[in-house]
Amino acid sequence: MDLNDDAPAVAPEQGGSAAEELAYRLRQQQLTAEFGHFALRTHNTAALLQEATRVCALGLQSKFCKAMEYLPDERQFIVRAGVGWKPGIVGQARTGADLKSPTGYAFRTGEPVISNHLGEETRFRTPAILVEHGVKRAINVLIQGDGRRFGILEVDSPTEGRFTQADLAFMQGFANLLGVALERQQAEEDLRTSQQKTRASETLLQEALAHQEVLTREISHRVKNSLAIVAGLLSMQGRAAADPALRQALDDARARVQTIASVHDRLWRADEIQSVNLAEFMGELCEQLRSSAKPGQTLTCDFAPATVATDQAVPLGLLANELVTNAFKYAYPEGAGDVRISVRPGEAGRLRLTVCDQGAGLPPDFNAAQSKSLGMKLIATLGRQLGGQPEWQGAEPGTRFVLDFLPQPGSNQES
Repeated sequence: MDLNDDAPAVAPEQGGSAAEELAYRLRQQQLTAEFGHFALRTHNTAALLQEATRVCALGLQSKFCKAMEYLPDERQFIVRAGVGWKPGIVGQARTGADLKSPTGYAFRTGEPVISNHLGEETRFRTPAILVEHGVKRAINVLIQGDGRRFGILEVDSPTEGRFTQADLAFMQGFANLLGVALERQQAEEDLRTSQQKTRASETLLQEALAHQEVLTREISHRVKNSLAIVAGLLSMQGRAAADPALRQALDDARARVQTIASVHDRLWRADEIQSVNLAEFMGELCEQLRSSAKPGQTLTCDFAPATVATDQAVPLGLLANELVTNAFKYAYPEGAGDVRISVRPGEAGRLRLTVCDQGAGLPPDFNAAQSKSLGMKLIATLGRQLGGQPEWQGAEPGTRFVLDFLPQPGSNQES
């Protein structure tokens, strides 16, 4: 799973600015979306659980995270995966499942548990494993798909501070995604076992594939809904903000999150899971960008008849959104003007993304590598994810952005 772990993100309890907190929340949504892609590609339950704990700990900037499976015969939990724990914990440690245990309470009631001051907790007893590791606060959420309850996902922190309702929303959405992925893997395992024992018929195989497609779309649906909720919260905060700069930053963030949601919705509505039709995908994105443009602003599009891997479609769509939005905003201060975007075959089997305008042009001292703008950092990050090197050029008049990238295996292009 390829994640930009050094992306700027400051946890709210660390006293960061509004912009840093915003980057922190956007980072959580990016982690959720990218984990969804990883979950669809892996068929190993242990690897899935381990990656989930790593990414979830990263999302809440905590040292510890563990995934616990409920054992009905023993009526307790076993730590199946985790990060930060001493040797001998993962795969062996057990914890109680009664209502006086925060883990047991979350599992039996389905209600999440936040304990920001374990030393003063009176509702539950503090598990010995947390005392041993000096944990001061914890958050527990249920892992469940559409069927049985698997267990609990728990993040623990040895630092003072507090987990918030926004952290809970991230955790619960992440646990729901994990639950659906585990259920998909169980369905695949059941199918493999059935085939080994009875050489299951073609009908059974088709039913299993159809079930996997339903679960795949369910993962997409949950990711999209989670992102839509965040976009709505950002919109509400933006309307309430008195500072124009903060209001603009929140609106920009809302647009980015909404684009991620739209990209995921488009990808998983397609017939092919591994690849996407470039012209159709980018064409729909352009229509969305046109609908949000100001009067007098036009967008001209030209896309090659090609397919790209879904892992590339997400950063490509986000990059196109960022570049076109910036061009409308900065190239034409008066509002009217045309922006052109194209993705055409380049040299050595590469594709070339070009976005250009005929506006004000680049400032004389422009240096993309030294820019502190969140938008410029996002463009650079997305360019690296595509495997290319972003290049800014003067178009005389205007500005041209060029990125050459190599389609991943499974992609196809026509000259």
